[in-house]
Amino acid sequence: MNTPLVLASGNVGKLREFGRLLEPLGFEVRPQSDYAVSDVEETGLTFVENALLKAREASRVSGLPALADDSGLAVDALQGRPGIYSARFAGEPKNDERNNAHLLEALSEVSADRRTARYWCVLVLLRHAEDPVPLIVQRSWDGSILTEARGDGGFGYDPLFWIPERGMTAAELSAEEKNRLSHRGRALRALVAQLDARSLSA
Repeated sequence: MNTPLVLASGNVGKLREFGRLLEPLGFEVRPQSDYAVSDVEETGLTFVENALLKAREASRVSGLPALADDSGLAVDALQGRPGIYSARFAGEPKNDERNNAHLLEALSEVSADRRTARYWCVLVLLRHAEDPVPLIVQRSWDGSILTEARGDGGFGYDPLFWIPERGMTAAELSAEEKNRLSHRGRALRALVAQLDARSLSA
């Protein structure tokens, strides 16, 4: 029988992706909505802090091990912004198109050679709500920011995120290639490499 693991997210795509990779290790990944877990206020100043907040709340409410991720875009010329505010860079409500426009405006005076950026993803796994040694994995994906959008795939800043070695944006990649190259795909594979069912024993 598989060990239930609560994903601190309601994102169906993430649930499918995490489930596919973790099921062979003996885990049944369940959405936090199955346990009436509410979204927490992300008051941390880093991706790690926010992922911990989400995982801890999911574990506390469900009484089960929990997995959370926090991710975003860090642009060097903007001192790491939008960072943890990536999803709401242009304010509330969250909107990808407005966020992209706001990013282009912020970089309007920045030359192409100074538009380096990277996506970051942090994954946190807690065995229980008070786990003092959570499993934390952090991975990045390097690229740069274009002056105009390209491609219709992906989400977030993908139409502006240029991948030099592929000669295209993240929004122009196939879903399979994006999963292979991306910050989230790299972090998830690193987590899987460190994880087995015994690591969740209290």
